Amino acid sequence: MFSRIKEDIKSVFERDPAARTTFEVLTNYPGMHAIWIHRLSHKLWKANWQLLARMLSTFSRWLTGVEIHPGAKLGRRFFIDHGMGVVIGETAEIGNDVTIYHGVTLGGVSWNGGKRHPTLEDNVVIGAGAQVLGPITVGQGGKVGSNSVVVKDVPKNATAVGIPGRIVNEKAEDSEVKKRQAAAKKFGFDAYALSPDNPDPVAKAIGRLLDHMHLMDDKVASLCKEVNQLGGEVCQEALPELRVGEFVEDEKAAAERRQSHVESFDPEI
Repeated sequence: MFSRIKEDIKSVFERDPAARTTFEVLTNYPGMHAIWIHRLSHKLWKANWQLLARMLSTFSRWLTGVEIHPGAKLGRRFFIDHGMGVVIGETAEIGNDVTIYHGVTLGGVSWNGGKRHPTLEDNVVIGAGAQVLGPITVGQGGKVGSNSVVVKDVPKNATAVGIPGRIVNEKAEDSEVKKRQAAAKKFGFDAYALSPDNPDPVAKAIGRLLDHMHLMDDKVASLCKEVNQLGGEVCQEALPELRVGEFVEDEKAAAERRQSHVESFDPEI
């Protein structure tokens, strides 16, 4: 038991930069308190002491603000950050190294018996306020964005956001990410939000555009090389750099001009 608690505390330091001391984690992390109490209530549940197990889980809810049914199965190094408002249903199954934040519900969509709550595989992260509902599976390394409502399976290493949850990003290969970053640097583009972990669909679209630009640039470079070898003189000038800041300043100037027109407008005319 004490070895599991030490393992839990170590996992908190790895995932929460606000944690400073072991004593602080022991006394000020209600999510961990809820998990530790659940381990006892789960043992009582499996030993057919269901009423006592439910009473202990209710006490845990009153103490921590986290409701975990005694029948739920929790893996190792599970971390509930902040804790308040978390609900985990009876048939939920949670793997190792899973992290969920406050306001998360792992709930059901049916009153029928049997498996009716989600399964979270290893290394899953569920954002604050998310609702993961039904006997679905969030694959290993999957992520669910804050305030999303997910009712369908999330593939391994994928990210789901929105209502209803939709897959917006599957983790790209390292080689693909490096190509995009190199292309962005070459074109003088600020490669903001091009991380494969970012679920922003705009960032995803920018990544696709960079892929296209990189391919076209390679083709044009090959064509220029062939033409120059035949005696032509093309592609001698360097490409102009693109600076995101320039476009931002242009937009600010346009907004100021629009505002000045509004202020100078005379309704009496």
